[in-house]
Amino acid sequence: MIGVIGVRIEHYDFGTIIIDGKCYTNDLKILRGRIIPNWWRREGHVLNVEDVEDILEARPRVLVVGTGFSGLMSVAHNLREELEHRGIKLIAMPTRNACEEFNSLAGEDVAFAAHLTC
Repeated sequence: MIGVIGVRIEHYDFGTIIIDGKCYTNDLKILRGRIIPNWWRREGHVLNVEDVEDILEARPRVLVVGTGFSGLMSVAHNLREELEHRGIKLIAMPTRNACEEFNSLAGEDVAFAAHLTC
C-alpha cells in the first residue's frame, strides 16, 4: 500500500497550514507523500476535474478535500462522477475538519487538496 507516512498536518488556521514543520500560505495538494504548493484552480471556489488531474492519474484510494475555512469551495458534479468512476472515495469538508480526516488516514493511500481561505 502506498502511504503518506511522514506527512502530517500539524496546524491549520485561515490562510495558513503547517505540515511537518513547514508553513504554507497558499492552497496546496498532497499526493503520495509529496506536497504540491501554490495550487491554483480554474475557478477559485469550484473544484473541477482539471484541477486534480495528477490525483486522478495516481488513483489513490481516498481524496480528502478541504473546502475552505468556511467551506465555500464546492466539488463540481463532473469531478464527483469521475472520482466514483475511478473508484476513488471523496471526502469533502471544511479545511479544518479535512486536515483532521487526512491525519486520521495516515498510512493509507490518501491524497489531499486544500483551499486555505474562504
